[in-house]
Amino acid sequence: MGNDSETTELPGEPPLVVHWRRSAQARRISLRVSGLDGRITLTLPRRAASRHGHDFLNERADWLRNALAALPQRCVVTHGAVIPLEGAALTITPAAVRSPRAVGDCLLVPASVQPGPRVQAYLKLRARQRIDERVRHHTGLLGSPAGRISLRDPRSRWGSCSSAGDLMFSWRLIMAPPEVLDYVVAHEVAHLVQMNHSPAFWDEVAQLMPGYQAHRGWLRSHGSDLHRFRFTPA
Repeated sequence: MGNDSETTELPGEPPLVVHWRRSAQARRISLRVSGLDGRITLTLPRRAASRHGHDFLNERADWLRNALAALPQRCVVTHGAVIPLEGAALTITPAAVRSPRAVGDCLLVPASVQPGPRVQAYLKLRARQRIDERVRHHTGLLGSPAGRISLRDPRSRWGSCSSAGDLMFSWRLIMAPPEVLDYVVAHEVAHLVQMNHSPAFWDEVAQLMPGYQAHRGWLRSHGSDLHRFRFTPA
């Protein structure tokens, strides 16, 4: 187990905030930049001297800035912003509507309010509808019912299946192409009969969704982009 014990600000433009973490399992000093939110974490062995951590950071300051520069730029969802919906790019457009509505290549939003929270609620509703429908489809093929279905916004996974058969999915999947969302649903439904990642599990996924490998690859290559959208001002 480990925990953040301190933070360090590396000078430069802009200054970088580094979160320190001590770990009994760590055998060496390591540095990680989160692909989701750019959080920088320095992990040290429990007994390592702090000065070694500072030396490590100073030696890798240029690498850190390059890694951060390569991350997808955050996008605050406001008027004129472009967001994906089921793989299609839509421009947030103020209009005389009461609630968001997709029309052509625009997502119409009420003109008199900040669009971010309204757009987020709309995406969650669309995700609920689509995910519920695909869960029904795949569990029908599998012949094994699911438990409770919940939507969340996790940082490190797109879905999960509990031992009780409850399914959790990221609502951000509604921004991905439909077949990618469908793959994640098939993946978690397959866990209803194979609570592992054995060859038998992947056979179940392939039965539910032939050619799933391409959609799994899309998530690996582009999934972090879905986390760059922010629905409230920074």
